[in-house]
Amino acid sequence: MKKESLKFLSIVLVLCMLMVISWQYEHFSSSTLKETPYETVKESHESDISDEAETPLSSDEIKFDTSNNDHISDIPELYEDNGDSYVTMYLTVRRGNETEGTDHSWREVNNHSVYYYEENDIDRYKIEGLLQVGDESGPLPGLLGYGKTVPNATVQIRGQSSSTSSQKNYKIEIKPNQGSWNGQTTIALNKHVYDGLRFRNKLGFDLLSGIDELMSLRTTFVHLYVNDLTDEESDGFRDYGLYTQVEQLNKTALKTHGLDKTGHLYKVNYFEFYRYEDAIKLATDPDYDVKKFETYLEIKGSTDHTKLIDMLNDVNDYTIPIEDVIEKHFDMENLTYWLAFNLLTGNADTQSRNVYLYSAQNEKTWYLYPWDLDGMFRFDENQLMNISDFNSWQQGISNYWGNVLFRRCLQSSKFREQLDFAVNDLKDYLSKERLSGMISKYRKVTEHFAYSEPDVTYMKTTKEAYDEIASNLPNLVDTYYGFYKDSLQKPMPFFIGTPTIQNGKINVSWDASYDLQEEDLSYTARLSRNPDGTDVVEEYTGKWNGATFDLHSSGQYFIKVSVSDESGNTQDAFDIYDAGENGKYYGVICFYINNDGSISSGRINNDETEE
Repeated sequence: MKKESLKFLSIVLVLCMLMVISWQYEHFSSSTLKETPYETVKESHESDISDEAETPLSSDEIKFDTSNNDHISDIPELYEDNGDSYVTMYLTVRRGNETEGTDHSWREVNNHSVYYYEENDIDRYKIEGLLQVGDESGPLPGLLGYGKTVPNATVQIRGQSSSTSSQKNYKIEIKPNQGSWNGQTTIALNKHVYDGLRFRNKLGFDLLSGIDELMSLRTTFVHLYVNDLTDEESDGFRDYGLYTQVEQLNKTALKTHGLDKTGHLYKVNYFEFYRYEDAIKLATDPDYDVKKFETYLEIKGSTDHTKLIDMLNDVNDYTIPIEDVIEKHFDMENLTYWLAFNLLTGNADTQSRNVYLYSAQNEKTWYLYPWDLDGMFRFDENQLMNISDFNSWQQGISNYWGNVLFRRCLQSSKFREQLDFAVNDLKDYLSKERLSGMISKYRKVTEHFAYSEPDVTYMKTTKEAYDEIASNLPNLVDTYYGFYKDSLQKPMPFFIGTPTIQNGKINVSWDASYDLQEEDLSYTARLSRNPDGTDVVEEYTGKWNGATFDLHSSGQYFIKVSVSDESGNTQDAFDIYDAGENGKYYGVICFYINNDGSISSGRINNDETEE
């Protein structure tokens, strides 16, 4: 009875406590609602709901990312090689067969430059090869070619002007079903004979791999040994020194880098975005000539050129604002960062070549894909070696004024604003600390090989000069940045016409220059007997883009034309007179007055690329 009484009293006590708690809660809620604004209560309530569970939003509340989702991006995980080591490759070469064009000796393959094949209109000689990968002790198990005794590849020289050098570049193509190296079946080995540091190409691609707005390619230092079985006197593998292996931009590379391997890919041979109607045609056109087409653009992807032609038509249609052309056919970020990277690294040989054009098959946007970067950061080395390349208008944005796409872009204030942002962004990225750290790693490999046999025989710089050039390289970003800023203030370059004889006088005219600040311009033209402007015969200064000179005695003459704005900034004409070992003279043309009073042009086309 006592337990039941206690149990009853406990129940009553609990009920009473619950009633008190309920009354206090209702009183508190009522007073809060009276004292708190409705909006605050609503926000608090919605916050509580969001914390407990996700609920659908109305169409007015949904937010979308409006950034350019089509912009291509690279795969950072691909870039594991930091340049402080190298791979050893062993190449055994032997004669093949006539049907496949490999019935040649190693000497024959190496004896001719690319110009020999072009002059004779024949394919480059190839040879059978067995490529094996390992370390300095020999080929290693699990790597390409280990344990093989028969050829797994073909070998030929590659490059343009570099093919005239004693040390050649090689293209090694792995045969079908014979494996690959790092997922690559085309192995390009570059000696970089004109690069006094032997690491500039790798430096360039390694830098690109850290720039989100641009694409890059994988590179590796390679120590190559060659065993020539076509030479009866050969007694085994011969040391060929250090090379830089650069991933070939082909369908395999596109897939590796997350791009469309069925897309459009063109390697720019000489191309300034003009329409080139006599060569750039659809493959279905009866007058289509693939060889003529590829003098401008080498076809590496789709053979449907419709999208390319549509883009070129719009680029060359001045009734369409360039901003609209960019929005329709290009990626503003890609264009500005590509140009900014080349400006800040002094990679000037890019105004008409050394780049690829890429576009996914079902996308409208074209991208510039960097290629061949061993010409970057050359300013100090050129000065030290008395090389007069890439001076005058080739410094800064004026270097790209001859390219119709970039000429139109640079006339747009919107594009220049975006370019300036990209330049300053990359200037921070290309810090002295970053560059110094990368260079110190490369030098552990390159410097040893550069001053050891066989490479030391062909090195054009002393070891002391090598150290000076490499140590000062990080400072060149500031130098190139200065060129960029100065070029924005200068008038743009222009072409000089061929002199003619009219009414017993020499007449010469030139295209009008362009000034971004829209200042008044004046021209100076000097007729002289020497390319450096000494021994001046006559001179013209004025606002007209043409001059008349007396017809002088027969002989060789030169005309130099420059332009100045109101602020005193000057610019040379595009024309360059190349005097060989005596250097290049900017804004100068050469011509001859013949004995009969007629004129012959002395213009020379010096367009070449090292690669």
